[in-house]
Amino acid sequence: MRQMDNPFEERQHTEWIPGEVSQLNFESKQMFTLQRLAVLVGAISMLSFSAKAQEFDLVINNGRVMDPETLYDNVANVGISNGRIVEISQRPLTGSETIDATGHVVAPGFIDSHFHWQAPIGYALGLRDGLTSSMDIEEGCAGTIIDRWYKSRDGVTQANYGCASSHEQARAIAIDGFKGDDVLLRGPAAALETRKNSGWSLTKADFDSGNEILRIIDKGLQHGALGVGSTVGYMRDGVTTREMFEVQKVAARYDRHTAAHTRFTPDDATHENLGAQEIIANALALGAPATINHYNNPGWRLTHELLQRLQDQGHNIWGEIYPYAAGSTALNAVFIKPENWVDRLGHRFEDTLQDPITGDYFTHTSYETTLESDPTKEILLWKMPAEDSVKWLTLKGTTMASDAMFAEPVFGPWNTPFESLTNSHPRLAGARGITLRLGRENDIPLMQLLSILSYNAAKHLGATGLKAMQERGRMQEEMVADIVVFDPETVTDNATYERGVIPSTGFKAVIVNGQVTVRDDELLEVFAGQPIRFEPEDKPRFEMVTEEAWDLRFSTGMPDVAPGIPAKGGN
Repeated sequence: MRQMDNPFEERQHTEWIPGEVSQLNFESKQMFTLQRLAVLVGAISMLSFSAKAQEFDLVINNGRVMDPETLYDNVANVGISNGRIVEISQRPLTGSETIDATGHVVAPGFIDSHFHWQAPIGYALGLRDGLTSSMDIEEGCAGTIIDRWYKSRDGVTQANYGCASSHEQARAIAIDGFKGDDVLLRGPAAALETRKNSGWSLTKADFDSGNEILRIIDKGLQHGALGVGSTVGYMRDGVTTREMFEVQKVAARYDRHTAAHTRFTPDDATHENLGAQEIIANALALGAPATINHYNNPGWRLTHELLQRLQDQGHNIWGEIYPYAAGSTALNAVFIKPENWVDRLGHRFEDTLQDPITGDYFTHTSYETTLESDPTKEILLWKMPAEDSVKWLTLKGTTMASDAMFAEPVFGPWNTPFESLTNSHPRLAGARGITLRLGRENDIPLMQLLSILSYNAAKHLGATGLKAMQERGRMQEEMVADIVVFDPETVTDNATYERGVIPSTGFKAVIVNGQVTVRDDELLEVFAGQPIRFEPEDKPRFEMVTEEAWDLRFSTGMPDVAPGIPAKGGN
């Protein structure tokens, strides 16, 4: 924390300069001393007057201020002006608006890099859960409309927002011929429409369609997308390992990361880790960042060890978890086909596939019937022991990302009554509340929880050059004032599998870019959200993939040899 300069600091132990003093008589020495004293007293008075006269836009008083980057943890006052944290100190502060945070934690606003519900009611539910920055870096948005997608949210969005350039939607456009910018502008929810055809998931690309996929992805990055989002696990039959490498190569040209729902997720432990290793190997070969999405699946310990060892070596490769035993997906997901989920992996629909609205589990018959009538119906997929949820919250260097899907009405206004929403996975409304509650109940250090809820995502995304994340996720002076104020003893999730998307409680305030957007668990009509985005570029960086180009780079010409060492067969 900054400290006020002490005007006595340079004078307290400074001796008079002999040459200077010898030229002064006794009276002049006295006068000289009095003049200096007068200057010092005046300086102190001016500093004191300035400090007293300064009034902030917003002041948070007497809270336990916690910063996961510096590990600062102290009761202090926070002064905010022009959307930024100006002062954190023990001295009294005054502001046009105040929040008494006595007995509350004051922490960086929570960041979710895997939040599919990029719509007004989705942002609203997230804010009630402390979420100030929500991004979708898995499904993402079609690269063709990234610029329009951001502009459509400018000035009318309550939380900060961002999107990756979508691998899946690029395939739907290039292979299925999917059209309709109005649909694509909805962002990740457009996947519900694009998935009605099958080319995007089943068809292997040739050179023409493959290059078109890459060109569309590149266009999104050119226009400021956060990276590449790939749902390769839904497209495992169509996306070859070569295509996946080329997709990551597009992101690498911009020094941005690829976030992947890996090829075999969910599966058994061996295949889960093979899927993670594909993305990791590509990233290392390309010198590029990468994210392994929701690795809270079988084999998670190995995946985490791989990620942790790579981070220790300085690689910007990380992963995310969410603390729930069930996932959520569309009924037509390739990995829950009976021949895979039941015959190969040994699961039963009657134990693992649940309708979130009725609470009923599917049978083979109801699965086939519903697949015919409503192929993209959202379902719950039970896949992990409940006791593992707490263990995931203790992992170092990872992030908590909710993978929040949708509830009806998907595109309702910000003030849609929450009780009118259909049942869905509780992570839509309670992922942060359950993280804090489970941490409290299991004695997980609060600083660890704040790290996985805010700082870790900001750190890794900021390391890709994303300025918006370099100045968030931290309770420090000069940072953007995205802040949560919550009661650590009562903050909790209320959403359950049975009750559905009930908002969390225990948040005294949620502040977005310096503006109070939630106060005492009430969402206010405030639209302070800012884009989380890279600066758009004038030219694309797309490079055509051809066999000739590959041969020139990797096969033709003289072999590379170390200086002084003859090539094989040389003299």
